[in-house]
Amino acid sequence: MNGPEIQISFAPGLRLFVSTERRSGRTTVATDGVSTLGHVVESLGVPLTEVGRLLVDGSPVEVSHVPAVGDTVEVEAAERPQPVPGAPLRFLLDVHLGTLARRLRLLGVDAAYESEDIGDPALAALSAKERRVMLSRDRGLLRRRELWAGAYVYSDQPDDQLRDVLERFAPPLKPWTRCTACNGPLTDADKDSVRERLEQGTEKTYDVFARCTECERVYWRGAHHARLEAIVTDALREFGGAAAH
Repeated sequence: MNGPEIQISFAPGLRLFVSTERRSGRTTVATDGVSTLGHVVESLGVPLTEVGRLLVDGSPVEVSHVPAVGDTVEVEAAERPQPVPGAPLRFLLDVHLGTLARRLRLLGVDAAYESEDIGDPALAALSAKERRVMLSRDRGLLRRRELWAGAYVYSDQPDDQLRDVLERFAPPLKPWTRCTACNGPLTDADKDSVRERLEQGTEKTYDVFARCTECERVYWRGAHHARLEAIVTDALREFGGAAAH
């Protein structure tokens, strides 16, 4: 780009996306005179999924704004909690976020997950078809125009990933209501109806069961329950929701 020069700065939370020399404050960018501000921001490394308001000389503009010579641009981060208008809040996670998907499901959040790498075009198309927020650490995927909505997952640690998503989108929490394996809804099940699916030790030890209405997986409060309970308790304490089993 060698057209009109603008001055641009990024909110602290966005600076990890841009080159080192652009992280300390306002820097100069030469534009081509025809590209939109949204294109300019993405060309500098920031997915538009992460961008909140764009200010030119202090006034909000749309991503379609074409920068003019001398514009002073401020790029703000997406607001938190971030509203997602027009559809029930649902998520789609890529192949690298399986643990996060299971934890969201544990909390009753609708989280579809692709356990195989089906490719960015297919993921973006699925996001659009089912109107799901695409969660990913793949910046290229988040730049795809087909996406219905998307969000970058900032950490590679599951605890931090979960906190990030819950803080950013504030989804309603209904723990113990979704299958962590397939995302289907759970329903209470009496022991007789699931007896044939239980090992002898489980049948003798436990009396309270739930079953997935889609994949028919059976759940009970087994050896891992304390660890899962801790995840649920921490999430409810910090972000609220219903604690019913």
